[in-house]
Amino acid sequence: MCRQVFGFRLAMIALATPTALVNANDGLPTRLVGAAVVVTFMTSYVLFRDWERFGPLLLRHPSLLAADTLFGSLLLIAAGPDSTLAYVSVCTPLLAGLVYGWRGAAVFASLQALLLLLIHAAQEDPAPGITESALLPGLCVIAGAVGSSLRNLMLRFGAATQALTTVQARLAVTEAVSAERARLAREMHDSVAKTLHGVALAADGLTTSANADRMDPALVRQQAALVARSARRAAAESRELLADLRRESDPSHATDVLVELAARTRDFSARTGLTAVYRPTGAHAVPPVPPAVARQLLTIASEAMENAHRHAHPTRVDVSAGVHGDLLRISVHDDGRGLPPGTSLEQLRRAGHFGLVGMVERAASVGARIRIGRGGHPQGTEVRLELPLAALTTPTA
Repeated sequence: MCRQVFGFRLAMIALATPTALVNANDGLPTRLVGAAVVVTFMTSYVLFRDWERFGPLLLRHPSLLAADTLFGSLLLIAAGPDSTLAYVSVCTPLLAGLVYGWRGAAVFASLQALLLLLIHAAQEDPAPGITESALLPGLCVIAGAVGSSLRNLMLRFGAATQALTTVQARLAVTEAVSAERARLAREMHDSVAKTLHGVALAADGLTTSANADRMDPALVRQQAALVARSARRAAAESRELLADLRRESDPSHATDVLVELAARTRDFSARTGLTAVYRPTGAHAVPPVPPAVARQLLTIASEAMENAHRHAHPTRVDVSAGVHGDLLRISVHDDGRGLPPGTSLEQLRRAGHFGLVGMVERAASVGARIRIGRGGHPQGTEVRLELPLAALTTPTA
């Protein structure tokens, strides 16, 4: 706003300069008027063009504005209060109000009004009425009040904007923390928590066998070995989780999703004894997948197999993956009893079953679409995940 005030001053000075030079007497008065023109015009031009650099200097030294006011009064004397230069005098208290507040506005409005009254009194043909003589001084007072009010308004607006920015930053941090906590909760639920639950069940079975009236040493050894294997698996999953979290920020470690998915399917079949078959589909090769995205896709597929084993009582699980058009499609289908009719995610969340809920959240986090239902099969449940291939490419600058 201060820059616009100086732009207006430039225009008024340029319009009034010819009149001021013509009205000035020859000799020293002409030189003084010329010097005043150069000083006021260049001052306004410099502050208009580079206010960010020279504005703080004017803010620290009000005497500079006072000197500019005196130079401007020379022009006003030469051009007359009826010229366009009179509007420049109104800009001074307005600028003082913007820069210095109400105290500066009062000082410069009084100074400018006094100079205008003196110039009116010194005229050969002064204005016939006091109303015309006091018009410009009154405008100076009004301009000073307007400048001070605008300054207060802008300061309040700036404070409100800063407070809003602070609140938004805090909300963003809170949201990021909540999202990270939810993500870590999904990771723990889908890996370590399940394995530890298995360890607890195996330990309970070992305790029961050890406390039996006729203890079977072979059974005890078998259950103890199961507890040891489960504990080692939990430790391995913890290390894998930490390693994956560290690799997420390194896109150079791309993952072959098909190879990993085939390995997880074989491991699932060997561990549970349930028939699980993997087959690739599609006519095109799957491009390398960034680690963060691959981990979400593979975790969803693993969770789908685990849910089928725990809840559906199937005899077979079929896993397939491949590129279909512009989509990477992963399907996990079991021939079990399927989901109860009318099942919704909100019901599962309230009941504490976070497996399907976590799968949906994981799919949404990487921009994939997930469908859970019977699909085109006569029975069972299919989890179909579709990810646009465009999400796997990183734009280059």
